[in-house]
Amino acid sequence: MTKATSSTPPSLEALTEQARALAEGAPWRAEGAAPMGPDEAEVARVMQICNACRFCEGYCAVFPAMTRRLEFSHADTHYLANLCHNCGACLHSCQYAPPNDFGVNVPQAMARVRRRTYQDFAWPRPLGALYERNGVVVALALTLALTGFLMATVASQGGLWRPVPDGNFYAIFPHGVLVGLFAPVFLWSFLALGLGVRAFWSQVRPTAMEDTSHGADLHQQAVAETVHDSLRLRYLEGGHGEGCTNEDDRWTLWRRRFHHATFYGFLLCFAATCVATAYHYVLGWVAPYPMTSLPVLLGTAGGIGLVIGPIGLLSLNLRRHPDHGDPQQRPMDRAFILLLLLVSVTGLGLLAQRETAALPVWLSLHLGAVMALFATLPYGKFAHGVYRVAALLKYSIERRQPSRLKLAED
Repeated sequence: MTKATSSTPPSLEALTEQARALAEGAPWRAEGAAPMGPDEAEVARVMQICNACRFCEGYCAVFPAMTRRLEFSHADTHYLANLCHNCGACLHSCQYAPPNDFGVNVPQAMARVRRRTYQDFAWPRPLGALYERNGVVVALALTLALTGFLMATVASQGGLWRPVPDGNFYAIFPHGVLVGLFAPVFLWSFLALGLGVRAFWSQVRPTAMEDTSHGADLHQQAVAETVHDSLRLRYLEGGHGEGCTNEDDRWTLWRRRFHHATFYGFLLCFAATCVATAYHYVLGWVAPYPMTSLPVLLGTAGGIGLVIGPIGLLSLNLRRHPDHGDPQQRPMDRAFILLLLLVSVTGLGLLAQRETAALPVWLSLHLGAVMALFATLPYGKFAHGVYRVAALLKYSIERRQPSRLKLAED
């Protein structure tokens, strides 16, 4: 990764070149630095302007991280873009925002680079590009295709509308068949996402702390802080603690609340799956489980969270002002929200209908939605959460290291 500054001071010619570039509205790049695309160049430009202003320095992690740099490399722009939580506070406080000639819009510039991150670090990369352009179409088409395949399989083995003794879905799809269907999808999802995050981290990874007991303690503190800030969604509070902007400059905490409902709903559903797996393989307790059992209670609570959260986020997304983000990313955002909502609704419907003849239909719908969700996880909005945690970890490590520039307190 390109270092923030060289060991020798810049020459008068370099400073003159930098001043000329900023005056012409273009980011300055040191000689020999890797070229950047237009989105990364725009982030570099607005960050250089913000670095001279510093009004928003206390708003979120982006601006303290910015002050440690005088120039911004390709890797720096991806790091800062994923550190940004798009709360919008800086846009409505900026004296250089449109219609000012400088045209500084940090949230939108960062959102465009984040969209590039999802595609550039996707594995394999063509799938990331496909999902970025046609997120909703790909998500719905994949869900319909998988659901249709499952329904056709059920119909050929006894019919789609029939009572199933004790609501036992293993009588519809044997356990071995379900494992054979889902294991490749889950493994593919985790492999693709893991390779993407590994590539992202290799680009933005901070300089290692000194190999001492003190350095190890600082590293543990950085990890603990990252976990704390991630679980709380700290930077969705805005720069003043009153939340994010949405359709105008008014603050609201609902975006943070809906994110929390979605995040913890997903974790509860994942916990339900893990507990059910332990029941099956460790304790020998085979599904279906009673309504008062731990897997069912966890799954029900998680499903409710995954209904409330996505509906709220979709409502905010549909009403959000285009200056607060990247409109071209919205199909990807909405595809992920719709898939989460479809998984939760079909899961709750499956629970409600498991004693009726509609069980085969609801099971096929739910399994098709779950498979589509996990197949697209590495290429959609889910990836932003993982990249953002990586960016927060870099920030937590970096802020515990001495600044080479000594231009601001950390």
